[in-house]
Amino acid sequence: MARFAGRSVIVTGAAQGIGAVYAAALAAEGANVVVADKNAERGQEVTAKIGADGGTAVFGDVDVSDPESAAALAAFTVAEFGGIDHLVNNAAIYGEMKVNLLLTVPWDYYKKFMSVNMDGALNMTRAVWPHMRKNGGSIVNQSSTAAWMYASFYGLAKVGINGLTQQLAFELGGSNIRINAIAPGPIDTDATKTVTPDVIVEDMIKRLPLKRMGTPEDLVGACLYLLSDEASWVTGQIVNVDGGQVFR
Repeated sequence: MARFAGRSVIVTGAAQGIGAVYAAALAAEGANVVVADKNAERGQEVTAKIGADGGTAVFGDVDVSDPESAAALAAFTVAEFGGIDHLVNNAAIYGEMKVNLLLTVPWDYYKKFMSVNMDGALNMTRAVWPHMRKNGGSIVNQSSTAAWMYASFYGLAKVGINGLTQQLAFELGGSNIRINAIAPGPIDTDATKTVTPDVIVEDMIKRLPLKRMGTPEDLVGACLYLLSDEASWVTGQIVNVDGGQVFR
């Protein structure tokens, strides 16, 4: 299949983990992909791998917490590929996340965390909107089932992503731009292993109806569907891909 042939897509946080898998899957379906990240070394590796596999990709440096950096990435994408059709807001502070309570997390760290994990999606959406509104397009935000259970400021950021997705669905609809979110359950990545102790992971798996950790590949189908024309009448939705962790 080549559902995205001739279309351009930005994937933020694409230098590793879930974002890298999204970028490769989109390229495999014909998209021109911008592998967007702050980590140039890993981002270039992902870009080279996509090229070696026959896809089209370029690396784009971005700090999603900075509106000017987000706007520069959008302009770079237009210069490289002639426009912007799709955006995946995946960038987040996660693997190196400090574990703390909302009541005690240092304020400067909290503000930086939120500037990436919540405001980053808004910055990127604001940056691409002027380029997308003529022809329309679609956006996928990365949420988490953490939005519906206690997960301190990480969960709060994902609550914000869900609200952002729904609010922007109204504002973007008039420009024929759809925006949805994917809420993964526990995913087997290096970042998850860094943040979550093994005993907690084991307990989570025991509680899942489908008793295994998810993989980044488990999320690909939802991402491609929500971005594609097959979901042309779907917007403002939060889609759980979580092994049954949350029933809503």
